[in-house]
Amino acid sequence: MFYEPRLGHGLPRDPFKALVVPRPIGWISTVDPLGRVNLAPFSYYNAVADSPPQVFFAANGSKPDNGLKDSRRNAEATGCFVVNLATWDLREAMNATSAHLPRGADEMAYAGLTAVPSRIVAAPRVAESPVQLECRYLQTVMLATDDPREPNAIVIGEVVGVHIADEYLVDGRVDVARLKPIARLGYAQYTAVESVFEMRRPD
Repeated sequence: MFYEPRLGHGLPRDPFKALVVPRPIGWISTVDPLGRVNLAPFSYYNAVADSPPQVFFAANGSKPDNGLKDSRRNAEATGCFVVNLATWDLREAMNATSAHLPRGADEMAYAGLTAVPSRIVAAPRVAESPVQLECRYLQTVMLATDDPREPNAIVIGEVVGVHIADEYLVDGRVDVARLKPIARLGYAQYTAVESVFEMRRPD
């Protein structure tokens, strides 16, 4: 089939998100200026540079009260955020933190997770996550949107601190299969990394 997104696809559900897969999950923890913790998963997330290391998450749309997503609001206000790796063992907790709770509610506590201080930034880390990236907020880039009331924005941060649980380091390399990170597919589907293969570039 072929379709133009602005003209419709004729399918029961939009296939777009099922075609850009798998998408890593940015499990973003922040703190607001009042010290209230927020934790939310974003499937539009990735690394975008490595010198210095930088990541982004796309805080698209708004909360039910038409306000900015808390993660974006807090990162901009406090200048930081933390990316916590979502893994197979943490899948239910990650999903719980996607609930629409009132502004200022602590999703980390709601999901039964433990907040621990970061080394460099003010935002806390998820203790149960085996990998956490402490990030200093750099900028927000506004994207096109079909509805001005539902802004699309990319929040970019520089990774200034990296935490890796020692048991996932094998011979000086991260054992990704042992970590079992999860990723978003289309619809309500996810996948987990359980096997890896290696290919060398020809040059």
